[in-house]
Amino acid sequence: MHDIKFIEENIDFVRANLSTRNFDVTIIEQVIELNSKRKELTLQVETVRGEINKTSRQVGELKKKGENADSLMQKVAEMKKEIADGEMRLEVFKSELGNMLATIPNILAKDVPTGSSEQDNKEAIKGGKIRELGFTPKDHVELGEKLGMLDFEAGAKISGARFVVYKGALARLERCLINFMIDQHTANGYLEILPPFIVNASSLFGTGQLPKFKEDLFRLDLPDRDWYLIPTAEVPVTNLKRDELFSADEFPLKYVSYTPCFRSEAGSYGKDTRGLIRLHQFNKVELVNIVAAEESEKAHDQMIERAVSILKLLELPYRGMLLCSGDIGFSARKCIDLEVWLPSQKTFREISSISNCGDFQARRANIRYRGSDGRPKFAHTLNGSGLAVGRTLVAILENYQCEDGSIEIPKVLRPYLGGLERITKI
Repeated sequence: MHDIKFIEENIDFVRANLSTRNFDVTIIEQVIELNSKRKELTLQVETVRGEINKTSRQVGELKKKGENADSLMQKVAEMKKEIADGEMRLEVFKSELGNMLATIPNILAKDVPTGSSEQDNKEAIKGGKIRELGFTPKDHVELGEKLGMLDFEAGAKISGARFVVYKGALARLERCLINFMIDQHTANGYLEILPPFIVNASSLFGTGQLPKFKEDLFRLDLPDRDWYLIPTAEVPVTNLKRDELFSADEFPLKYVSYTPCFRSEAGSYGKDTRGLIRLHQFNKVELVNIVAAEESEKAHDQMIERAVSILKLLELPYRGMLLCSGDIGFSARKCIDLEVWLPSQKTFREISSISNCGDFQARRANIRYRGSDGRPKFAHTLNGSGLAVGRTLVAILENYQCEDGSIEIPKVLRPYLGGLERITKI
């Protein structure tokens, strides 16, 4: 959400910045024009209100003298009706203005590269060593099915396409990955949160999923509830501070949360339809920071380090891509995508998006703190996966596969699996 005053005072900058997002900036002029009408009508209403006060005093003076004030009283009644009509029109203007502002994406940070697609993203970090397997690698679907532990047919029977049933050791491995990630982050100063998996529309508006991404959400079909399944823990966790004004002494607010996530993937038909990469339901461990404005960039770097630390401990090859203007998310001002190496595809695939949203979400969700001067300020919010659990399991299956189809367990996970060193067929 944007401050209309900022847009008016920086219209050329805003227009130029947002145009690099492949965003239709003609809405900026529409917003300016609508706000101009709102201000003009506000002035008219206030002017009439002043006239009412003036005329009402005259009515009082005439009545004190015992003189007839009927004509002035009629004038006051007419002006009150004019104000009522004006205020109704003002509410329409304000609603239209709010709806338009809600569709405008975040202003990009200065160091975001200009580009039109993921092809223009810039590699920012890289680590880990790609294993020489010595044989033609299988993909995670073939590995999981031959182990008898990934059942996509059962998922489709129970629910539909893009659902899966985990079995045996892989079900246990997924659960252990969640515990491992949570343990790592809480040991590094993050407060664990287990939030509701159902949220209201206000929560989704606050983090930017509504109204723009409504088609990607699962809405519950209940006549008296505006409820949705969460697409990510970012939504309920960020909204913990919605509509609050708190002391800066609470900073930094660092949360970690495991939740299942639910997405309709409305815009991804035909993309990653095979396997665990793009399911309608998946598990994720999410990191959320709420910080003072001046700590925003530092917090972003630290969150990236936190997510990378999981990949290092699992000894998985990775890289971090600084997203360009045409590939970055709606609410983010800057974003690093962490990608993990998948041998079957001979490429890196996304496993976490770590976004600095600046004060964009805080304005939408009214998340404020008192600065050193005692004045309320909007906080900065950040979020990112630490990590996407299913995709981490994919990376383990493929990078730790053996020629016979068994899966070696990363050393750091073995204590979570009772010392198990290898997963073999059921």
